[in-house]
Parts: sequence; structure tokens; C-alpha cells
Amino acid sequence: MSSSASSNPSTLSYEQAGVNYDLIDPLKVAAQRAAAATAGHLAGHGFSEVKASRGESAYVVDVGPFYLASIVECLGSKALVADEMKALTGKSYYDSIAQDTIAMAVNDLITVGATPLVVQAYWAAGGSDWFGDAQRAQALVEGWKKACDTCKVAWGGGETPALAGIVEAGRIDLAASCTGIISPKTRLSVGDNLAPGNAIVLLASSGIHANGLSLARKLVERLPQGYLTEVSPGLSYGEALLAPTILYSPVTEALAAAGIAVNYSANITGHGWRKLLRHASAQTYRIHTLPPVTPVLKFIQQHAQQDDREAYSTLNMGAGFALFVNAADAQRVVEISKAQGVDAWVAGQVEEGPKQVVIEPIGVTFGTEDLQLR
Repeated sequence: MSSSASSNPSTLSYEQAGVNYDLIDPLKVAAQRAAAATAGHLAGHGFSEVKASRGESAYVVDVGPFYLASIVECLGSKALVADEMKALTGKSYYDSIAQDTIAMAVNDLITVGATPLVVQAYWAAGGSDWFGDAQRAQALVEGWKKACDTCKVAWGGGETPALAGIVEAGRIDLAASCTGIISPKTRLSVGDNLAPGNAIVLLASSGIHANGLSLARKLVERLPQGYLTEVSPGLSYGEALLAPTILYSPVTEALAAAGIAVNYSANITGHGWRKLLRHASAQTYRIHTLPPVTPVLKFIQQHAQQDDREAYSTLNMGAGFALFVNAADAQRVVEISKAQGVDAWVAGQVEEGPKQVVIEPIGVTFGTEDLQLR
């Protein structure tokens, strides 16, 4: 089943906005299979891969006394919103855009139990002139450093190519790689202990984060004042979209310091709540409590005329990160997350049954036919 299926001809889907996961996912699966065939090269260095990390959000290597984890992620098209808002308001939003970029990498890295150590930057502009805008460039640098400070990672370096003819003039493609350490090795979280009876704790999002922006930008064509259309009094659509992605590593580090085991994690990004299906095991993830949907996501769902199934299969709908923990620890996880400034809810539980997500309050179920994540 395509994620864009809808009986309403007025519905604006992610596929209509130019992103079709039914086309993208087969390439990702083929790449993962080819990559797996290279794992044997590690033995020549005295190391080995953690095979269960294949297909997860970060790749893990066993180097003996600890594990190393790594990830690379790009921002996507959110920078285009910042550019449009700069033209409309004169304000640079690249400090927020920088945090979004680091969050894309760090929030994936921590799903395997890693402590982020080093971030590298990849800033590819459509020409050298992009770097000549001092206000924008300084905002990018300051935002990048601030996000590194929040995550307590070293900014190791990066690459700033000018790629005229590849990147559009006046635009920039932002990406980050991140390396982390899993120590002690018992912090490794690839789902080995994910089991019926586990609680599902959802952590709040700050808005759209950095996924679903192709849809959000396409929706502008339907809005009377474009990006300046009000989402709520005093808050424009463009400003709401540019709320920076929450960095969740302070929460996972606080959980580790408290001795709370995380059995599995999912960064709720592309594919929306279908991301809860990421682990290969056949279990049912039953959701009984929904977090409040942020105003901008309500706005997008309303104006794109999406039903709940379409919205929850594309957007984070108020939950940016999922933690699967022992039921006895669930309420403590909520308290620790709130102490780090991130709202959280005990939202459901893992049950025996077919591999599916059942979102009871809205009557939506996602099964394995809805996407292939691995």
C-alpha cells in the first residue's frame, strides 16, 4: 500500500510533494544488502560489526572494550524555508537550521545506545557567493556550535565545497556525520531485549522537525499569505516550520546516568509513526495515549486535507522520539525527560501479536504492508 493512498482528491500527500517512499525504499534495501557484503573487511583490522545494527538508524562496530557507532544524515529541504523567510522578513534562521542538521544525525545515533562524541559538517553551496552573506554564515556557525554544546560533542571539522551546477545557485545542502561510543557495552540498544510487556514512552517534538518539509513547502501554494499565513496569533507558518528540532541526547544520557535500560529506540522522522515498526521482530505496538499535536502539524493536516492515517504516516504528529523500556521504569523515564526540558508520555505497550502499530485513539493501524524499513 502506498503511503499516499487517499480517497479525498483534495488531499495533498507526500508523494504529490515529490517524495515517494515506495520508490526510494527499494534502493535503500538494495544498498543495505550490498553494504552488508563488505562487513568482512573489518576482520582484517581485528574488529567486527554488530550485525543487528544493519538496517537500524546507526551502524555499530565492536572494537573490543567498547562499541563505536556512526551515522551520516542530511538536513533535506528545510533550508529552502529559511531562505524564503529571509526574503520575507530579513531575518536569518540559519542558527535554527544548524541545530536541525545536527539533530538529524545525533537523534539517529543515540537510538543504538551511543553517546555522541564527534560531529563533522558538510556545507555544500551552489557557489562561493553563498558564504559571502556574513549574517547568514555567522548564524550557521553559531547555531552549529550551540547544538554541539547542548549535545556535549566535539565539532571535529568539515567540508565547505562550492558546487555550482550541482547545487542550485543561492542554495546550500547541509549534512552532518556523527561518531559515538557505546560504553559500557551493556548500553547497546538494537532491540535484543525488546519484548511484550515493554512500555512505549513518547518524547515531545517541537513541531515538524526536519521531515515532511517537501509537503510543507508544497502546501504554501494553497495558503492565502504563503509563509506569512498565521498558524496561531502572532506565529506565521514559516516561523512555525523553522522551530528547531529537539536534540534528544541529553535525555538518553540522563537515562543512562540513572541506570535505566532502554530496550529499543526509534527516531520518529520520515515515515512518521510507521517508524515504530522499525525493529525486525513481529510484535504489536499498541498506543493508548497520544501526545498533543503541535499547532503547525494540525495546520498542515487541516490545509493538506489529510486524514489521520495519512498524517501519522508522514509527520511526527507531536512525538519526535520513542523509547521502549521496562514497564516498571516507564514513569521514571517520563520524569527524567521532563527534567531535561522535554515533555514525555507513557503512550502504550508492546504486545504479542502480528507486526503492527495500533493507534487506538484515532483508529489507525499500520502493518508490514505499509512500508519496508529494513
